Amino acid sequence: MKGFVLAEEGHIVQVITPKNITGGASGAVFSMERYQHASIIILLGVQAAQATKILLNQCTDASGDGATAIPFALYTQESANADVLSARTQQTAAGYTPTATGGTFYVIELDANELSDGYPYVQLEITNGANADYASAVAVLSGARYAEAQSPTVLT
Repeated sequence: MKGFVLAEEGHIVQVITPKNITGGASGAVFSMERYQHASIIILLGVQAAQATKILLNQCTDASGDGATAIPFALYTQESANADVLSARTQQTAAGYTPTATGGTFYVIELDANELSDGYPYVQLEITNGANADYASAVAVLSGARYAEAQSPTVLT
């Protein structure tokens, strides 16, 4: 076999279930303690207007305590129904303002060593006003620190 089997060599986390994000959406808090890298894929569906920000928070625990926005690497695909990502751009802790175009997506790449000591948890946040915008997100964790037949949960 060539390539990799995501279900066997990575760990998939449903961060934001597909939904209307009117008023914003805070994703599931997940742990990076057992993984070296996270690729977070954000999918935008129908957009009534532009969401205000995509933010990435580091947290001290699974409840999201101590949430602090952090800088992150971002790839964008802002043309409807296309599949070619932009070059990597570094975002500040202030986040990124996404396009108002539906059928687009973003990829955040984060190494565990980019998190501060005592902050092993991560949470995606999409801020939004009263717009009827639709989005979802998944994280693919890779670089398991301990090989196991079945990857342990990262949600608590």
